[in-house]
Amino acid sequence: MTAQTSRQSWSNRLTYVLTVAGATIGFGATWRFPYLVGENGGGAYVFLFCIAMIIIGIPMILVENVIGRRIQKNAIDAFSGTANGKKIPSGWKILGYMGLLGAFGILAYYMVLGGWVLNYIGSLISGQLDLSEPVTIETTAVFFEQHIHNNPIAILIYTGLFVLVNYIILAKGIMDGIERSVKFLMPLLFVFLLIMIVRNITLPGAMEGIKFYLVPDFSKITKELFIFVLGQVFFALSLGFGVLITLSSYLNKQENLVKTATITGIVNTLIALAAGFMIFPSLFSFNVAPNSGPALVFQSLPIVFSHMWAGSMFATIFFSLLVIAALTTSITIYEVLITALQEKTRLTRKQAIAITLGGIFVLGNIPSVLSDNVWKNITIAGRSIFDTFDYVSGNILFILTALGSAIFVGFVLKDEAKKELGASKKFTTVWFNYVKYVIPLIILVIFINSL
Repeated sequence: MTAQTSRQSWSNRLTYVLTVAGATIGFGATWRFPYLVGENGGGAYVFLFCIAMIIIGIPMILVENVIGRRIQKNAIDAFSGTANGKKIPSGWKILGYMGLLGAFGILAYYMVLGGWVLNYIGSLISGQLDLSEPVTIETTAVFFEQHIHNNPIAILIYTGLFVLVNYIILAKGIMDGIERSVKFLMPLLFVFLLIMIVRNITLPGAMEGIKFYLVPDFSKITKELFIFVLGQVFFALSLGFGVLITLSSYLNKQENLVKTATITGIVNTLIALAAGFMIFPSLFSFNVAPNSGPALVFQSLPIVFSHMWAGSMFATIFFSLLVIAALTTSITIYEVLITALQEKTRLTRKQAIAITLGGIFVLGNIPSVLSDNVWKNITIAGRSIFDTFDYVSGNILFILTALGSAIFVGFVLKDEAKKELGASKKFTTVWFNYVKYVIPLIILVIFINSL
């Protein structure tokens, strides 16, 4: 990064796009997207996802880019300052606090998923999970129950290890930590992704999986499915968590926001699509059902790997890919909270990091781990603690924050938002009116549907 007034900026557009891509890939693309595709009609879901990325994904990326770069501050103070000659009421900052709360909720269970994946890698290397011979769904289900759900000590250790890796990267700062790690991790992720895709599409019978994945059955496309897909786009792009607002605050004023947002949306879509190619061909090749839901990655895929040549090796590569994807996401979500805490207090960066990571581990990660075993009888509105963090942050907080952000741009920033966008007059007018009147209606429909 290069110095810019009182704030650093990304060294170039590629670095920013890679960082945002890393922030938005995570488990959303490598775990959540594939199992939702499998559950919801294969190609029909993929078709709608691509459309949804265009009609709401890219416009909303621009909303958060404009808010973040405008005064180049943390996700709370981004909703302050003046607009059109008037002071912005402090009440708008509640959107920033909601985003931070949503980020906390995501990290509360997200880091535990990272612990799960590290446990799988450790078990593959140690031989506890032996995929050298074909295994059954019963075998993988028992392993998951014994080594994940009913093994709180091991999961806490692995989760703690994942948090520690995040701490090491974040402690080095924006430039030496996040930017440098992303430059290394993203190419590595692409290499692993390519290895898995080549391995899967060359399996016998792989074409049936590719057809399921890419050829839409239009009879499965419904209004309800489209609304469901719109919600996934928000999750996939980390909209409403303050992530893009925070990362955009480090963008220099000369950067073309429209190009950057478009590239971001395209890259995110391509990587999500690529994730499907490393999963569905192999499922069909070995006659494993694609609609196994959230258990797809952790219980169904090990069956597939056990039928492959060098299955344990490819399984280790696959779960290593998941860890990398999770890491590039977690460091950016943590940064939302760290930047806000550091800029709103007199804490040093390392103090802010320690409080953020330590606080989430104690108040979020530990309860999420224990919710599967020791605290499994504790429920909130019928949901476990783990599921509650997921539901509240993903179905309520991030949607309301995104809704508020669109309204903030359309009714508060107004001409200042148009100026910050820096695009042609025609494009700016269309985008602004779309954000002001159409997107809030779309988000309200998604929100009502998700309750």
